[in-house]
Amino acid sequence: MTLANKQLAAGWLFLTPATILIFIMSFYPIIQALITSFKTGKGVNIKFADPLTYNYSRMLQDVIFKTSMKNTFLYLIIEVPIMLILAILLAQLLNNKDLKFKGFFRTCIFLPCATSLVSYSLIFKSMFATQGLINTILQNIGLTHENINFLGTAGTARAVIIIALIWRWTGYNMVFYLAGLQNIEYSVYEAAKIDGANGWKTFWNITVPLLKPTIVMTAIMSINGTLQLFDESMNLTSGGPANSTITMSHYIYNQAFGQGVGNFGYTSAMSFVVFILVAILAFINLKVGDSRD
Repeated sequence: MTLANKQLAAGWLFLTPATILIFIMSFYPIIQALITSFKTGKGVNIKFADPLTYNYSRMLQDVIFKTSMKNTFLYLIIEVPIMLILAILLAQLLNNKDLKFKGFFRTCIFLPCATSLVSYSLIFKSMFATQGLINTILQNIGLTHENINFLGTAGTARAVIIIALIWRWTGYNMVFYLAGLQNIEYSVYEAAKIDGANGWKTFWNITVPLLKPTIVMTAIMSINGTLQLFDESMNLTSGGPANSTITMSHYIYNQAFGQGVGNFGYTSAMSFVVFILVAILAFINLKVGDSRD
């Protein structure tokens, strides 16, 4: 064998185990789920639906699934932009070379995303309870005169979920922006300052363009995570009141396991809808963020 052929064979030798594992653990289950999405029934009685698109057409008539989709996109539209803007602003502040105790502040902001999902959900649930900390504070400062049922009203319950998401994931995205900012030479900012650029112009014309790949990456990850949102809906509100805060992943779980239904054909179809939405939004983000000619 020539040297090139030996290198090629060695490359395939190293790639083959990982390729096999990825196919077995990822692609094969995806293919099986796609096949299952065309089936109906429970347990051993599952069989191909007639027509094959029955599960997909059923979603168009499912009021709860429509509600879960609306809720998920509501969280996405509100939470993701606020979270990413806060993350990049905090990263810009904490990247200041003259700031003291930077390590302490970075740790404090990043700490929420290191907290257990269940733990922080229970903390927020107790804080926003009828007799919780938030109601106590609001009454003590005179903003309200009676307890507000935050988790028992649809609008306020959604707001609590959005606040919880922003609190937990802002620090996570900030770390990526901070890493990107530290790769930008400080001399670039000094040159802009000499040219008379103020803080806003420097941020908008230097920081944002140079962080564009990182912004696209965090946007894709945040959209992907929000479309698969489960823990907050499950642990904070249990999807209530009256399914007004339920997410798509939470509803899929309820149909598959949570309520003992076990309709895996229908849940596979809903999962593929989520998969397609993630793929479409990720593709749009990549196209928008691609600055190549």
